[in-house]
Amino acid sequence: MQVVIASKNTGKIKEIKSYACRLPKVEWLTFKDFKAFPDIEEKGNSFLENAKLKAKAISECTGIITLADDSGLEVDFLGGMPGVRSSRYAGVYASDKENRDKLMAELKNAKKIADRKARFVCSMVLWEPKKGAIFEARGVCSGHIGFEEKGTGGFGYDCIFIPSGYKRTMAQLDRDEKNRISHRGKAIKAVCEFIVNF
Repeated sequence: MQVVIASKNTGKIKEIKSYACRLPKVEWLTFKDFKAFPDIEEKGNSFLENAKLKAKAISECTGIITLADDSGLEVDFLGGMPGVRSSRYAGVYASDKENRDKLMAELKNAKKIADRKARFVCSMVLWEPKKGAIFEARGVCSGHIGFEEKGTGGFGYDCIFIPSGYKRTMAQLDRDEKNRISHRGKAIKAVCEFIVNF
Protein backbone atom coordinates (compact mmCIF):
# COMPACT_ATOMS: atom_id res chain seq x y z
CA MET A 1 0.00 0.00 0.00
CA GLN A 2 1.33 3.40 -1.01
CA VAL A 3 0.45 6.62 0.78
CA VAL A 4 1.62 10.08 -0.28
CA ILE A 5 2.45 12.63 2.42
CA ALA A 6 1.01 15.91 1.14
CA SER A 7 3.71 18.25 2.37
CA LYS A 8 7.00 19.80 1.36
CA ASN A 9 7.86 20.58 4.98
CA THR A 10 10.79 18.25 5.68
CA GLY A 11 10.37 18.57 9.45
CA LYS A 12 6.74 17.51 9.25
CA ILE A 13 7.56 14.63 6.88
CA LYS A 14 10.28 13.39 9.23
CA GLU A 15 7.89 13.40 12.19
CA ILE A 16 5.16 11.53 10.32
CA LYS A 17 7.55 8.90 9.01
CA SER A 18 9.23 8.43 12.40
CA TYR A 19 5.91 7.38 13.89
CA ALA A 20 4.40 5.64 10.88
CA CYS A 21 7.50 3.53 10.16
CA ARG A 22 5.91 0.90 12.41
CA LEU A 23 3.53 0.09 9.53
CA PRO A 24 5.65 -2.24 7.37
CA LYS A 25 2.94 -2.73 4.74
CA VAL A 26 2.89 0.97 3.87
CA GLU A 27 5.29 2.66 1.46
CA TRP A 28 5.36 6.35 2.31
CA LEU A 29 5.92 8.63 -0.68
CA THR A 30 6.83 12.32 -0.60
CA PHE A 31 7.16 15.22 -3.02
CA LYS A 32 10.63 13.92 -3.90
CA ASP A 33 9.04 10.89 -5.58
CA PHE A 34 7.11 12.95 -8.14
CA LYS A 35 8.04 15.30 -10.97
CA ALA A 36 4.88 17.32 -10.42
CA PHE A 37 3.81 18.16 -6.87
CA PRO A 38 1.76 21.36 -6.65
CA ASP A 39 1.90 23.93 -3.89
CA ILE A 40 -1.56 24.22 -2.35
CA GLU A 41 -2.88 27.54 -1.13
CA GLU A 42 -4.09 27.10 2.46
CA LYS A 43 -7.21 29.24 2.21
CA GLY A 44 -9.40 27.31 4.64
CA ASN A 45 -10.69 28.75 7.90
CA SER A 46 -9.74 25.70 9.95
CA PHE A 47 -6.98 23.13 10.16
CA LEU A 48 -9.39 20.45 8.90
CA GLU A 49 -10.42 22.52 5.87
CA ASN A 50 -6.79 23.09 4.91
CA ALA A 51 -5.93 19.42 5.38
CA LYS A 52 -8.79 18.45 3.06
CA LEU A 53 -7.69 20.98 0.44
CA LYS A 54 -4.16 19.57 0.40
CA ALA A 55 -5.23 15.92 0.53
CA LYS A 56 -7.67 16.29 -2.36
CA ALA A 57 -5.27 18.21 -4.60
CA ILE A 58 -2.30 15.90 -4.10
CA SER A 59 -4.43 12.77 -4.39
CA GLU A 60 -5.87 14.02 -7.68
CA CYS A 61 -2.38 14.88 -8.93
CA THR A 62 -0.77 11.54 -8.01
CA GLY A 63 -3.73 9.16 -8.21
CA ILE A 64 -2.63 7.67 -4.88
CA ILE A 65 -4.12 7.66 -1.37
CA THR A 66 -2.85 10.80 0.31
CA LEU A 67 -2.28 11.82 3.91
CA ALA A 68 -2.44 15.55 4.56
CA ASP A 69 -2.27 17.46 7.76
CA ASP A 70 -2.63 21.04 8.77
CA SER A 71 -1.42 22.06 12.15
CA GLY A 72 -0.45 25.07 14.15
CA LEU A 73 -0.29 26.90 17.42
CA GLU A 74 -3.19 28.57 19.19
CA VAL A 75 -2.39 31.09 21.95
CA ASP A 76 -5.22 32.19 24.25
CA PHE A 77 -3.69 35.63 24.95
CA LEU A 78 -3.77 36.30 21.20
CA GLY A 79 -7.33 35.11 20.70
CA GLY A 80 -6.26 31.80 19.18
CA MET A 81 -3.65 33.25 16.85
CA PRO A 82 -1.52 32.39 14.97
CA GLY A 83 -3.82 29.41 14.29
CA VAL A 84 -4.06 28.46 10.61
CA ARG A 85 -1.49 31.16 9.85
CA SER A 86 1.17 29.58 12.09
CA SER A 87 3.65 28.81 9.30
CA ARG A 88 3.32 32.29 7.78
CA TYR A 89 2.58 34.38 10.85
CA ALA A 90 5.27 36.95 10.14
CA GLY A 91 4.66 36.84 6.38
CA VAL A 92 4.16 34.40 3.52
CA TYR A 93 7.87 33.65 3.24
CA ALA A 94 8.76 34.12 6.90
CA SER A 95 11.24 31.76 8.53
CA ASP A 96 10.46 29.79 11.68
CA LYS A 97 12.62 32.25 13.63
CA GLU A 98 10.75 35.25 12.26
CA ASN A 99 7.42 33.67 13.20
CA ARG A 100 8.66 32.96 16.72
CA ASP A 101 10.06 36.47 17.13
CA LYS A 102 6.74 38.02 16.16
CA LEU A 103 4.86 35.76 18.57
CA MET A 104 7.23 36.49 21.46
CA ALA A 105 6.99 40.22 20.83
CA GLU A 106 3.21 40.05 20.97
CA LEU A 107 3.42 38.21 24.30
CA LYS A 108 5.76 40.73 25.94
CA ASN A 109 2.95 41.92 28.25
CA ALA A 110 1.95 38.37 29.20
CA LYS A 111 4.19 38.13 32.26
CA LYS A 112 2.61 35.10 33.94
CA ILE A 113 2.52 31.51 32.75
CA ALA A 114 -1.26 31.56 33.23
CA ASP A 115 -1.41 34.30 30.59
CA ARG A 116 0.63 32.28 28.10
CA LYS A 117 -1.59 29.20 27.72
CA ALA A 118 -1.40 27.64 24.29
CA ARG A 119 -1.96 24.44 22.38
CA PHE A 120 -0.68 22.73 19.29
CA VAL A 121 -3.49 21.39 17.10
CA CYS A 122 -3.25 18.95 14.20
CA SER A 123 -5.94 17.79 11.79
CA MET A 124 -5.14 14.89 9.45
CA VAL A 125 -7.07 13.54 6.49
CA LEU A 126 -6.63 10.39 4.43
CA TRP A 127 -7.96 10.94 0.93
CA GLU A 128 -8.68 8.20 -1.60
CA PRO A 129 -8.76 9.45 -5.22
CA LYS A 130 -12.15 7.89 -6.07
CA LYS A 131 -13.83 8.05 -2.66
CA GLY A 132 -12.63 11.31 -1.17
CA ALA A 133 -11.95 11.60 2.55
CA ILE A 134 -11.88 8.13 4.10
CA PHE A 135 -10.57 9.10 7.54
CA GLU A 136 -10.10 12.21 9.66
CA ALA A 137 -8.15 12.60 12.89
CA ARG A 138 -7.41 15.43 15.32
CA GLY A 139 -4.66 15.71 17.90
CA VAL A 140 -4.12 18.38 20.57
CA CYS A 141 -1.16 19.06 22.86
CA SER A 142 -1.80 21.68 25.53
CA GLY A 143 0.83 23.75 27.32
CA HIS A 144 2.16 27.29 27.42
CA ILE A 145 4.66 29.56 25.70
CA GLY A 146 7.97 29.90 27.52
CA PHE A 147 9.90 33.13 28.00
CA GLU A 148 12.93 32.12 25.89
CA GLU A 149 13.94 29.64 23.23
CA LYS A 150 15.30 26.33 24.51
CA GLY A 151 16.28 23.15 22.70
CA THR A 152 17.43 22.31 19.20
CA GLY A 153 15.07 19.48 18.24
CA GLY A 154 11.90 19.80 16.22
CA PHE A 155 10.97 22.85 14.18
CA GLY A 156 8.55 25.77 14.09
CA TYR A 157 7.47 26.84 17.57
CA ASP A 158 8.81 23.73 19.36
CA CYS A 159 11.61 25.58 21.16
CA ILE A 160 9.21 28.01 22.89
CA PHE A 161 6.33 25.62 23.63
CA ILE A 162 6.30 23.81 26.98
CA PRO A 163 3.78 20.94 27.16
CA SER A 164 1.54 20.64 30.21
CA GLY A 165 3.26 18.69 32.99
CA TYR A 166 6.74 19.42 31.60
CA LYS A 167 9.45 21.93 32.39
CA ARG A 168 11.18 21.35 29.06
CA THR A 169 10.17 22.68 25.67
CA MET A 170 9.00 20.38 22.89
CA ALA A 171 12.40 20.92 21.26
CA GLN A 172 14.14 19.45 24.32
CA LEU A 173 12.25 16.16 24.23
CA ASP A 174 13.58 13.06 22.49
CA ARG A 175 11.73 11.83 19.42
CA ASP A 176 9.81 9.00 21.10
CA GLU A 177 8.60 11.18 23.95
CA LYS A 178 7.56 13.94 21.59
CA ASN A 179 5.67 11.49 19.36
CA ARG A 180 3.81 10.17 22.39
CA ILE A 181 2.46 13.53 23.55
CA SER A 182 2.48 15.76 20.48
CA HIS A 183 -0.55 16.85 18.51
CA ARG A 184 0.85 15.28 15.35
CA GLY A 185 1.82 12.09 17.19
CA LYS A 186 -1.73 11.67 18.50
CA ALA A 187 -3.25 12.27 15.08
CA ILE A 188 -0.89 9.95 13.18
CA LYS A 189 -1.49 7.25 15.81
CA ALA A 190 -5.20 7.31 14.96
CA VAL A 191 -4.39 7.28 11.23
CA CYS A 192 -2.09 4.29 11.63
CA GLU A 193 -4.73 2.39 13.59
CA PHE A 194 -7.16 3.04 10.75
CA ILE A 195 -4.68 1.90 8.08
CA VAL A 196 -3.98 -1.35 9.93
CA ASN A 197 -7.64 -2.28 9.52
CA PHE A 198 -8.10 -0.74 6.07
